[in-house]
Amino acid sequence: MKEILNMTEPVSRKMSADIVVIGSGPGGAVTATLCAEAGASVLLIEEGPNLSLQSVPHFSREEVLRKYRNAGICIATGRSKIAYVEGRCVGGGSEVNRGLYHRTPEYVLDLWKTEFEVEDLSLDKLKPHFIACERTAQVEYLPGDKPLVSTRLYDGAARLGWQAIEAPRLYRYGGIGAPGRKQSMSETFVPRFLLAGGRLIADTTANRLTRASGKWFVKAQHAPTDGRPRQQIEISADRVFVACGAVQTPALLRRSGLKKNIGNSLYFHPMLKVVAQFGEDVNKPGDLDPVHQIREFEPDFGMGCSISKRPMLGLAMAHHAGHFAEIEQHWRRMGIYYVQAASGRATVRNLPFFRDPLVTVRQSEQLLRTLANGLKRLAEALFAAGAVAVYPSIRGYPVLRSMIDVRNLPDMFGGEDGSMTSVHVFSSCPMGENEAVCATDSFGRVRGADGLFIADASLLCGPTIVNPQGTVMAVAHRNATHAIENRFR
Repeated sequence: MKEILNMTEPVSRKMSADIVVIGSGPGGAVTATLCAEAGASVLLIEEGPNLSLQSVPHFSREEVLRKYRNAGICIATGRSKIAYVEGRCVGGGSEVNRGLYHRTPEYVLDLWKTEFEVEDLSLDKLKPHFIACERTAQVEYLPGDKPLVSTRLYDGAARLGWQAIEAPRLYRYGGIGAPGRKQSMSETFVPRFLLAGGRLIADTTANRLTRASGKWFVKAQHAPTDGRPRQQIEISADRVFVACGAVQTPALLRRSGLKKNIGNSLYFHPMLKVVAQFGEDVNKPGDLDPVHQIREFEPDFGMGCSISKRPMLGLAMAHHAGHFAEIEQHWRRMGIYYVQAASGRATVRNLPFFRDPLVTVRQSEQLLRTLANGLKRLAEALFAAGAVAVYPSIRGYPVLRSMIDVRNLPDMFGGEDGSMTSVHVFSSCPMGENEAVCATDSFGRVRGADGLFIADASLLCGPTIVNPQGTVMAVAHRNATHAIENRFR
């Protein structure tokens, strides 16, 4: 695998290809692979470094510094702020997320078809594209016993009569007791793309797109991490697929003068976390990632279990006095859990002289009430599972010792302290035939820009309720297949 990933393209000041794909995350990697396998000359460019999946330990300080944008610190400003993360490396967010996998709920697709007038979008029509992606990026359930920190959530839901599931992952497990390997883009679609004759250049930031004489020109900067000098490059292509992510894609398009319905409707899955402490050990070194989720209250909110290593416990309990001593003594009895809603609309705008765009979010009172209710329900499930204390990761919130404490929590979450986070970002350039709100047609073609497509989470018309990576891959596969069959018209 390392040898395949090292098949990177030498960089020169002037480059060309039939197709340029900007961004190598789930949308870009799938798109580039299909186009290369269709016989096109494809150049895949990635802003971040080309690092193997195992180059740094997962969820470590080194991974945050090397594979995340801005060392994991991105903020959507507003009265109720959201701290969110973006992957920035070959493979994009697939390299750093947990890989929990879902197909899009049918009611979500039905809503998109109705409100955004997306053609040929149904679960039946997407099913072949889900299956095709799943064949390459393998989806498996965890074999054998599940981590106790995960099953506690499932047990609490069962005792309350709530619906809960074990979610599969984009992961190739090595069998019972074996660690296995995550099926990220650098493990799956990127090698397949390179074997099909595709070309990859990393450490290359696309700054602007221009069009002249029937060609697209990508103005970019190549900034090698090995000490070689930076280089301004220009890439010409017949067609360009933009897959920089739901924040960076609209930023690039707006810098390039394309603004209609672009960057006006970014959505998050806002999340609140708690730390639960139990009366016995549940957090064992070497446990695989938690996989259980509570789906009883979807589409309003869902609940799950997060990675619960000691540094993450420290971060999650930072608002509670004496938390380091508590973690030092009891960390094996602790786990991090979250409630996640489906809203949080934002805009993306570029600012002069700033590298990153300004993301401004507006939260409705209804969303803040929903999160507050979800936090109470999460604590209820954890107490039903045997928790002896629940520590909300919110400034000013007390330690919860019983359901009486839970009932005394506020009915609305304020959000001013920045404790709201998100790892799911989408919908900044929605697809569909409703030209009043859609940036592209139903298959990702940017209106008024021949040969320009979008191929990432930006296209999704709204929150997916579930983890969106499966949706992003399937939609990218659908749209690339449509473009190839129609000869990219």
